[in-house]
Amino acid sequence: MEDLSQTLELSEEEEEEVDHGDFTSVFQTGESPTATSDSGKSCSAAGKPDLNQTKPEKPYDCSQPPPFSLLSPRHSCTSRPPRSPHQVYKTGPQRTRKKHSNKHGALPRTENYQGKGDRRIPRANDRWRYTTNTELTMSRSIVRQSKFRHVFGQAGKTEQGYDDIRVSKVTWDSSFCAVNPKFLAVIVESSGGGAFLVLPLSKMGRLDKNHPLVTGHAGPVLDIDWCPHNDNILASCSEDTTAMVWQIPDQMGTRPISEPIVVLEGHSKRVGIVTWHPTARNILLTAGSDNLIIIWNVGTGEALISMDDHPDLIYNVSWNRNGSLFCTTCKDRRLRVCDPRKREVVAERMAPHEGIRPMRAIFTRDGNLFTTGFTRMSQRELGLWDPTHFEEPIALLELDTSNGVLLPYYDPDTNMVYLCGKGDSSIRYFEITEEPPYVHYLSTFSSKEPQRGMGFMPKRGVDVSKCEIARLYKLHDKKCEPIAMTVPRKSDLFQDDLYPDTAGPDPALEPEEWLEGRDEDPILQSLRDGYVPPKSRELKVAKKNVLDSRPTTRRSMSSCDGSANLPPQLVERLLEEVQNLKATVLSQEKRICDLENKLSKYTNGTA
Repeated sequence: MEDLSQTLELSEEEEEEVDHGDFTSVFQTGESPTATSDSGKSCSAAGKPDLNQTKPEKPYDCSQPPPFSLLSPRHSCTSRPPRSPHQVYKTGPQRTRKKHSNKHGALPRTENYQGKGDRRIPRANDRWRYTTNTELTMSRSIVRQSKFRHVFGQAGKTEQGYDDIRVSKVTWDSSFCAVNPKFLAVIVESSGGGAFLVLPLSKMGRLDKNHPLVTGHAGPVLDIDWCPHNDNILASCSEDTTAMVWQIPDQMGTRPISEPIVVLEGHSKRVGIVTWHPTARNILLTAGSDNLIIIWNVGTGEALISMDDHPDLIYNVSWNRNGSLFCTTCKDRRLRVCDPRKREVVAERMAPHEGIRPMRAIFTRDGNLFTTGFTRMSQRELGLWDPTHFEEPIALLELDTSNGVLLPYYDPDTNMVYLCGKGDSSIRYFEITEEPPYVHYLSTFSSKEPQRGMGFMPKRGVDVSKCEIARLYKLHDKKCEPIAMTVPRKSDLFQDDLYPDTAGPDPALEPEEWLEGRDEDPILQSLRDGYVPPKSRELKVAKKNVLDSRPTTRRSMSSCDGSANLPPQLVERLLEEVQNLKATVLSQEKRICDLENKLSKYTNGTA
């Protein structure tokens, strides 16, 4: 056999004949373009291939290189591709059959075609591999179609970050960060109690040493959460067994904020979880180490619902889209779905992840549950569950081996989940669909430094002009870094497919309506013209008179019955004293209001 490096010399007319020859049949049937002449030879008398002869009946021997690939250097794979619509790829050196015998002396399989027809699968001893246009089209159709396949993360520049922030070192699996379209809040180290920092998003760069903190808790702050219906209201919880609600002014003064709007006292141990209701006004949920879940009406400061169905420490709580249910993960390795108004557990799953390390669970927009946890071998894994059929998971995927708990952040508009592990230096993001495998891995954003916590911006706070679909705020040891998740698009116009109507700041229900059993989806708004945060709205707390809820005792009833025997002069004197007391109370209330207004002016820096 001639050396493969040797090429045959052809004239220009013969090269043109080769270029315009019928190669389609060669690639569809796998047969050689050369044919056997009457004399039984595959070449003409001149030693050149005769392309006008008939095709052989047997398939082309794939151990030999195709003759048309050796006709001219401009038809070889090392130069430009041939003019035919098919492509020729070089896959490896040609070897003899004897070199491929195994250790037992047996020769490899001789057939070069598998399956129906003559589609050829390349093997180790193949010299050439053919790929037709049909095969290329089929390979493209295998790739899943999604507009979020090419989402990429990009960290902000140095001047766009927030420096000199002493992030808290409390050993609690919390995000330590909360963000909304107006403010960034971070739990920080503080002496003499717990504190957290609130910064306007526009105040980037190095933090001023005299910037005021929010200091009201007697113990370290464990969790914070912004109200979805008022960008100036923030809730916090602490080891001092209390939860507090704060009004943050638009213009931060120079003095620390130490007076909350309302203090919620009802837990006997530290409170580690605080989360707002997604659609009802002023409904707040807290969970503590006393294994108790309490739902509050912040407008009145009273506890509406209390549940004690958990026998051990509660890891996390997540509301569903309309706030009719919430799911919890617990140290007893159970995943629960609870109906707060019925005060019962409606669904339960034992050990969705076999490991004993903490789990996390969130509701998706379809009503399914997305969970993160650990296997028995301490490998991190994620799962997708249908709460109506808890026997088998919809999807279960192992990720890697690490100690950090994966914190999931869910975007219901794009149905994407961002997984951030404490101590990791990467952010993985997945897309949840209705087609198998249901949870599709998209990509990973990696950086050099590990993360202490993470904040997730609501969709109404992203920059739609840059096709930004999500923004996360990564906490380092002494700074906070924004990370933008962007879909690459060439057009500068508003992308309707990327930004469906999203949840706005208006509540859909009042506390009384929700408590009576009514459910409503969030009120949606368009992002076509961008989102402009509204002005500060004051949260009014109307506390009920505690004496109104106390039943009258028999002793008080008897005293009322005997009041008819009092002399008329004594009754008139008592009435006058009551009138004087009312007047004094009114004057004191007016004075208190004036002093509060002056204090707010000094705090805001307007006085």
